[in-house]
Amino acid sequence: MTHKLKLPTGRAICYSGYRHGQSPGDRIYPSFDEIRQDLLILQPHFRLLRLYDSSPHAERVLEAIRRHGLDFQVMLGSYLGPEMNNFGCPWGGTYSQEQLETSVAENDREIGRLIALARQNEDIVFSVAVGNESTVDWTDHFVPIHRMIEHVRRVKQAVKQPVTFCENYVPWQYKLRDLAEELDFISVHTYPVWEFKHIHEALGYTRENYESVVRAYPHKPVIISEAGWATNSNGRGIQPHNTSQDLQNIYIHDLLNWTDTAGILTFVFEAFDEPWKGSPDPMEPEKHWGLYTVDRKPKLVMRELFTEQFELDES
Repeated sequence: MTHKLKLPTGRAICYSGYRHGQSPGDRIYPSFDEIRQDLLILQPHFRLLRLYDSSPHAERVLEAIRRHGLDFQVMLGSYLGPEMNNFGCPWGGTYSQEQLETSVAENDREIGRLIALARQNEDIVFSVAVGNESTVDWTDHFVPIHRMIEHVRRVKQAVKQPVTFCENYVPWQYKLRDLAEELDFISVHTYPVWEFKHIHEALGYTRENYESVVRAYPHKPVIISEAGWATNSNGRGIQPHNTSQDLQNIYIHDLLNWTDTAGILTFVFEAFDEPWKGSPDPMEPEKHWGLYTVDRKPKLVMRELFTEQFELDES
């Protein structure tokens, strides 16, 4: 089915610039100069960025793009904290009533920041995402559907950009239909390696995930807002033997060959490894999804996928 909404095209990547000793939870953000360095690393290879919140990190990214005239378009995000308990979360999604009330109030402020940044940067921000993985069964920051709809309606009334919500493919199948009707397009996450898929079945599984959502919403544009492969694991959720730079290289190649040909906007997860994520164990898989290490060294996929560009850079 043909959709009227025209989203930009080009290589796209999820960007979160937290380095050693930095984290959004502690509100220790990358500096302007660190973000500028990151954007200069990414610019030869990607033209679309996805940001996860509307914090000072996002403000600095947008400022760096504008100040240095960088050729990026941005999907701007808003991080939504928990608004109710989720007893199905394996790592603890339960909170006191006071904590939930504080989180609800902070979510309302975060939506306000999203609106303000989107309006101030209409030439850079091509879309806005209200929340990230806030409705899936295992989330530790669960937001009920009626509140998600309230947040989306508030944003849609205030900004010109198309509005989406980024979520694992499963909830789109059965519980997000009312929310989907409020959105301009749907954004899907798909991670075969989290579901114990071998590399040779990974792309087929990704396609099944994506196409199941397309079938459920034939009247809505659907993009992939996260897909990637971890390069290390301590066994928590992902078998160690199923992670490596070689496997990441194969999956990203296969993914982009398919999505480029099919014309599916796809944000690769993610630009740089993030040591703040997950448990303190340095081999925690949450820390190892980057196409670059936390020290900004290109992993195999970047050396292979963009060999020609690296050769130009070095000449």
